[in-house]
Amino acid sequence: MTEKVRVRFAPSPTGHLHIGGARTALFNYLYARHNNGVFILRIEDTDRTRSTDEYIEAILEGMRWIGLDWDEGPFRQTDRFDVYLSYVDTLLKEGKAYYCYCSAEELEERRKLAMALGRQPRYDGRCRELKGPVPGVVPSVRFSMPREGRTVVDDLIRGKVVFENTQLDDFIILRSDRTPTYNFTVVVDDVDMRITHVIRGDDHLNNTPKQIHIYKALGYETPKFAHLPMILGSDKARLSKRHGATSVMAYNEMGYLPDALVNYLVRLGWSYGDQEIFSREELIKYFSFENVGKAAAVFNPDKLLWLNSQYIINSSSEKLSEMVIPFLVKVKIIAEGQELDGAWLVRAINTLRERSRTLTELANSLGYYIADEVNYNEKAKEKFLNEKSRDLLVELKTCLEQITEFSQQGLEAAFKKITEKHGVKLGNLAQPVRVAVTGGTESPGIFEVLEIVGKEKTLKRLEKAIETIG
Repeated sequence: MTEKVRVRFAPSPTGHLHIGGARTALFNYLYARHNNGVFILRIEDTDRTRSTDEYIEAILEGMRWIGLDWDEGPFRQTDRFDVYLSYVDTLLKEGKAYYCYCSAEELEERRKLAMALGRQPRYDGRCRELKGPVPGVVPSVRFSMPREGRTVVDDLIRGKVVFENTQLDDFIILRSDRTPTYNFTVVVDDVDMRITHVIRGDDHLNNTPKQIHIYKALGYETPKFAHLPMILGSDKARLSKRHGATSVMAYNEMGYLPDALVNYLVRLGWSYGDQEIFSREELIKYFSFENVGKAAAVFNPDKLLWLNSQYIINSSSEKLSEMVIPFLVKVKIIAEGQELDGAWLVRAINTLRERSRTLTELANSLGYYIADEVNYNEKAKEKFLNEKSRDLLVELKTCLEQITEFSQQGLEAAFKKITEKHGVKLGNLAQPVRVAVTGGTESPGIFEVLEIVGKEKTLKRLEKAIETIG
């Protein structure tokens, strides 16, 4: 019987959930779900100077927002120090680790000397053969690495990666202050949590041979490894804040849909034919490492923005009406707690969804539907609200006051009557009306807009425009 797939996402809570971490979490999640396996969340918080509870909550918030529900955890490494110490004692007793009495200052001097001589700075192993303790010195503990041969990583993405053991030094697994180090704790955790596949960024690849030897020393089978290529900015440098927002929740605040971000992140390094847009179910069904590329992926904000617009277009108006409310509050279109007619909001969104790339854009566009008054774009006002349009606006206002059917059909008939009477094109009337009612020159069809704005607000805005012209 094949062992059930068990994977983990193990962020360090030293910041928010960023794009790279979110993609790693996502690949773990999809692999687990594709194989009916278990997705575990582990918080690697042993860096006490930088890890905070606030960042832990921020990571959980980001994962919840993009819909990555975990099956076990979150487990915190700081709750497991006794476990790590017991494993260290085991390695010491079996002669697979040893006490090191070299001070930080001595190690730094040797590092500088090696660099000056053009050598790779590595620990020289001088404490490995010590027979007894050094009085008055609190030691660290180092792991005894093999000094010859090769370590081969059979990577599910990169294939065989070979490391010469002569290039690997005896590394510290327990600091002198009794805190364990990353390369040790990660193996102990993976052993205890029965992790079958370690899926992480390729910046961890150089740690893998060290970890493989700890697995072997503890007598456990090595999991399968899959190292994901890096995400680069448009300048091919490692993705950072200067390339734009890198925090997952920053995209939430800008009005991106979580499914759009998920879709985009999966496609950073993974492909399935020519298909661009995937449902969550399709991602789970099709995901495999065979379709993950070895080359670094380039983050393209414009592509993400386009993809988000597609998700807005294809989302139900009812769903969008729920999602846009916080953004209407944020951009001060409505007050906190203010209620809008649900059926009316759905109709309004239907006119704007294909013009909106984000929920923020959608909220701003809804502004001229909801506001009591609109502010004019100065250039639009100067061009269209003038003496040439005044008489047309006055006549339209009078006509609209009299019509009983304030619908697109009724409005179109009123416009047609006036344009035919004066021998002008529809645009000669529609653009001044558009500026009067929306404040600008771009909007959905004018009859749609007026129907959504409603008769009362339309008449008030036409009156204001006429007064503005004077």
